[in-house]
Amino acid sequence: MKPILLIALSLALSISVYGQRTAATKQILHDFRVDSAVTAAGIPSATQRLVLSIVFRKYLTDANKCNPRFEGDLEAARRAGQIAPSIIDSTTGSFTAKGQTQTAYVISVAECNASHADNFGSDRLAIFNGRQLVADVDLDFKSSIVRKTDLDGDGIDELLMTSGYMNQGTLTQSAALLSFQDGKIQVVADFETVNEDSCASGFPASNSNASVISIGAATPGKMPKLQQDNYAAGCNKTKRWKFVSTGKMEL
Repeated sequence: MKPILLIALSLALSISVYGQRTAATKQILHDFRVDSAVTAAGIPSATQRLVLSIVFRKYLTDANKCNPRFEGDLEAARRAGQIAPSIIDSTTGSFTAKGQTQTAYVISVAECNASHADNFGSDRLAIFNGRQLVADVDLDFKSSIVRKTDLDGDGIDELLMTSGYMNQGTLTQSAALLSFQDGKIQVVADFETVNEDSCASGFPASNSNASVISIGAATPGKMPKLQQDNYAAGCNKTKRWKFVSTGKMEL
């Protein structure tokens, strides 16, 4: 074999091996192609009562106690105490400042008479230092904590959170990486739609679309670049995902 051909083959093999190693070490923030098991928050009733009584001045312990004659939007319902809130998720970490041991509670406010258009009520995040409430923010209907991170290494944790709704057999899920430093909500990255699955609709063109969020090289004190790669698959039992695009999902 000619020396030039040997060199070319050797170079091609080196590039292939390097590419495989690079792909293997790529860090994934979350893969939305994989179904995540949803488990109940498991918050003791005493903790529920303590947290809710601190967060809300007035609330109902049972949605069946809602005033059937009440009329008003979500904000009016909260002011009137026409809500039946519950804690639906939680995690521990340092969310408002570094070096803290805090608990973040996701609360479904469940405003009375909230409709499908209102996503059946708003969601809030309440962060506690022990029994002290240090942050209470509206989550713009995000209701699930997918992952806790500290991507910039500053000692303050971020939360990857999702929201989802079902409409005519199509499940749509959106996600954002959120920071709560100093008790204020900040959107670090809004990935918008990360999952759309219309397989349950039974429509002829039904399919699944899902994103994979990966983490770029990290520099201490700086947020790394986050990349959103989008994939599509048919409605077969075993999904065969095909790469579609990079960036915000276009549907």
